[in-house]
Amino acid sequence: MTESSRSQFLSLHLIETLAAVLPVRDENAQPKTLVFGGVERHMITSQARRRAERVHARNRANAGRGALKERSMGVRTREWALLAARELENAHGWDRDRALVTARTVLEGTGLKFGDPKKKTVADLTKVLIFAPSDAGARIAHHIADRAAEVEEWRDAYLKAQALAEAARKTRRGAKKKTAAPPEAEEEATTEAATTVALPPLPKATRDAVLLALAPRDAVDIALYGRFLAEVPDSPNVDGAVQTGHAFTVHESEQIEDFYAAADDAKLERKRNALDFLDAADDAGAGMTGYQSLISGTFYRHAVLDRTQLRTNLQAAGMDTAEAEKVASEAEKEFVISFVEAFPEAKKNSTASTGSLPALVLAFEGERPYNYASAFQKPIDEGPLSAGGEGPAGPAAVRRLLRHHTFVSRRRDDLRTARVLTYDPEIDLLLGELELPESLSVVERAEDLTP
Repeated sequence: MTESSRSQFLSLHLIETLAAVLPVRDENAQPKTLVFGGVERHMITSQARRRAERVHARNRANAGRGALKERSMGVRTREWALLAARELENAHGWDRDRALVTARTVLEGTGLKFGDPKKKTVADLTKVLIFAPSDAGARIAHHIADRAAEVEEWRDAYLKAQALAEAARKTRRGAKKKTAAPPEAEEEATTEAATTVALPPLPKATRDAVLLALAPRDAVDIALYGRFLAEVPDSPNVDGAVQTGHAFTVHESEQIEDFYAAADDAKLERKRNALDFLDAADDAGAGMTGYQSLISGTFYRHAVLDRTQLRTNLQAAGMDTAEAEKVASEAEKEFVISFVEAFPEAKKNSTASTGSLPALVLAFEGERPYNYASAFQKPIDEGPLSAGGEGPAGPAAVRRLLRHHTFVSRRRDDLRTARVLTYDPEIDLLLGELELPESLSVVERAEDLTP
């Protein structure tokens, strides 16, 4: 199927049931929630979902698996100075201090802001996460090493001017304190001191090299998910091709506070070897106790791929039309697989949450995005059918989603090539009982969800 015969948007809809998990939490370590349809629902944020999908695709590509194997992928981190410094050490033989100071100063000279230099934990980290191709650190290091004399001469001049500016700032601040100046005057004096001592600009060739290294280039996941870097105005931003909604439970939220007791191995060993009951009593009790919040429920989640935006992003990165078409088709397949298989890893060891598989995935094309959240505005009543309920939430949610899609597809001519996938044998039987549109087909592999 050629691009001209395909619709612009690929809509994905998924129903999944999770038991005793905590994929995301708020600042109080509580499950995230939203109110929808008059009741509180549990929520798995789009940020958590997108990161899980992006990392899943990147790991597969880096391991030589999947449609994007051997394609360039991105890394989102605050540690580009550290990565460039490590490359200067390992590949170019620089000592650690020289490498780190140079890499950090070059990035700062480009316009990036770093953490408080008085705090060792953040001094060499950029203030914001930067999503850039994985080889950006190596490219920056290679340029620095090639122009070592010029870059280090600039670095020394920059650091000297920076130190003079800081000294002037402290002098002015002290003088203002003696005269009991108001806070706004102190702030004005600090700004004036910073501009009095001019910092030498980074050599143009070096600045261009850093901007090119940090540019999206051919990193496929940046073309898919986009990036925004405000600190360097002339570093290109990317409007992502993927739109992701927050996942939410199709019924009212259900939460438990799980009390746990952790054993102290050394204490138990002493207790086993105690000479009398008094020694054993001293070692009674758990080593640590606490509570953790866990949630269970059936979730609806949704995402959209804008095929036109994806191809635009790839061509903006320098690909010709034929190459962009090929890479976009590969990226679409990998995006669909990641949407189906990836899962946030919070609490994965204690809840085995990453082993979950969806009850149903619905994929279809259209000339606009389609969000079916309204199908679940009325929370599902899991009571027995005989009492007016809808039965278990999983099958009930599948019935609602497919009924909603069937209803919409009769009124929208642009909907086509709908496919469904299930990993649940009970849902597979249910699909045989439902009246589905003729345009909808059942597939058995995630790869077959996209034409």
